[in-house]
This record gives sequence, C-alpha cells and structure tokens, in this order.
Amino acid sequence: MQSLSPALPNGYSAVAPGHIASVVTCLEMNERAALRSVQPFPPGVSLQRWTRPDLGAYRALFRAVGEDWLWFSRLIMPDQDLRAILNDPLVEIYALRRRETEIGILELDFRQARQCELAFFGLTRDELGKGIGRTLMNEAIERAWTRPISRFWVHTCTLDSPSALDFYRRSGFIPYALKVEVQPDPRLTGAMPRSCAPHVPLIG
Repeated sequence: MQSLSPALPNGYSAVAPGHIASVVTCLEMNERAALRSVQPFPPGVSLQRWTRPDLGAYRALFRAVGEDWLWFSRLIMPDQDLRAILNDPLVEIYALRRRETEIGILELDFRQARQCELAFFGLTRDELGKGIGRTLMNEAIERAWTRPISRFWVHTCTLDSPSALDFYRRSGFIPYALKVEVQPDPRLTGAMPRSCAPHVPLIG
C-alpha cells in the first residue's frame, strides 16, 4: 500500500474557469482475488488481443467506451507517445467484439516491475447492464495474475459511472488513496463534443 501526503488544505479549493475537478479513488489487490461466478460471453462475443493497433481505430474505441465519462487522455496525447505505449510488449490491449463490432476495451499495463495497472476497462453504452462487464473483469484478473506480479491496481473517479467504484470493490480491489485531479475541460478545448457527459456541469 502506498501512502500519500496531504496537499490540499481543508475546506473548499477553487477550480479555475474552464477546468474540471474529480476525486480519484486508487484501488489495489495484492493477491489474486477469487473470481465471481459469471456466465461466459454470449454467442458472438469474444475478447481478442489487439497487437499494435492503428491509432485511429484505437482512439475510436476509446472514445466509444469513454465519451460518456470524459475519457480524454488518449485523445489529446501526441501520436508518438501513444504509439509507444500501444506498441510496448509490456502493454496488453484487448478489444471485446460482438462479431465484427468492437464493444469494449481492456488494457493491462505491466511496465512497472511486478505490478499490473488496469489502465482502461469498459463497455460501450449499449452493452452496459448485460453482465458482460463482470465476465470481462474475470478475464482481466486472470490475465493480470498469469504474470509474476504482486500488485494489481486501478483508479476510478467521480466523473466515471456511479457504479464503477462499487464494481471494483466487489471485484476484490481495496481502496488505498484519494487524489484530486484538475484538468482543462476537454469539451471546451475541442477534444470532445460539448454534449458529452451531461452529468458534469460545463462551466466556461
């Protein structure tokens, strides 16, 4: 478990106009969690390793999964930096497909020794609530712990789905730290449409 020194003062802290703030919860498991009982992926749905994906195709899936939750980091990252991550042999990227249509993403990052970060995990809007996410999480846990790791970790934030934190906790991840993240609002910078994430107030 990592310890973090407090940096923000008690009470309210102002956020600059044009920016968004979220509370980030960091979670980890230090041994493989027991897998929850789930149904296999339904007929026509499969998880496929995506080796050296095309940047445009990767970003299209990243946007399809994360647009409702203001996932923007990979949309604004310089191409050369993103390509270096996607082509790194210690980063495993999987596309969840319903026949020929991509409906989910799983990204496991092993670049830190004896650790795996669940870097990105999610389904497109139309696939939520069908139980597929639980099956995908079991796949994530199994694939992460096939390598010689001692820590599997993830973070989620208050911009994410309201069910995300509980989902990770039920999967065996234990919260260990809170952070506050402040970033320029991607809906105001042009990185994402202004209509994205209506649950997050747009303040110019």
